[in-house]
Amino acid sequence: MIVTFCGHSKIYPSGDYAKWLDIILPSLIEGGAATFYLGGYGAFDSLAAAAVRRQKAVYPHIMSILVLAYLNRETDVSLYDGTTYPPLENVPPRYAIVRRNEWMIRESDVVISGVTHGWGGAARTLDYARRRQKIIFQYPVQAKKE
Repeated sequence: MIVTFCGHSKIYPSGDYAKWLDIILPSLIEGGAATFYLGGYGAFDSLAAAAVRRQKAVYPHIMSILVLAYLNRETDVSLYDGTTYPPLENVPPRYAIVRRNEWMIRESDVVISGVTHGWGGAARTLDYARRRQKIIFQYPVQAKKE
């Protein structure tokens, strides 16, 4: 089973994502998740990568894969078990991250979402996952008090 993550590049102090990820990931791994696709950009991606690394201490067989949006950029891959590059050769650079995210959704069985508001690239990626009828674990968003 392949799991991917979807979340905002900036996270505001609205909860404890790390604790939430540490609860979700073990049950997914015990249910067959072995490969985790990570985007490598922004705050939520960093939290997700760290959570997968923590799980590797208990489940050494799992793989964290950095999914590259660009081939010609310097990227620190030392925190991942490997990398992959989707078929983006003919995609203009300004659309590379969007197309990479869509590829990650299509290739994954489960999406873990840290999306907390309905605008921006992460929200569009989550909408794409919903349209593709993926299994989605959504970070609990607190209702706003009026």
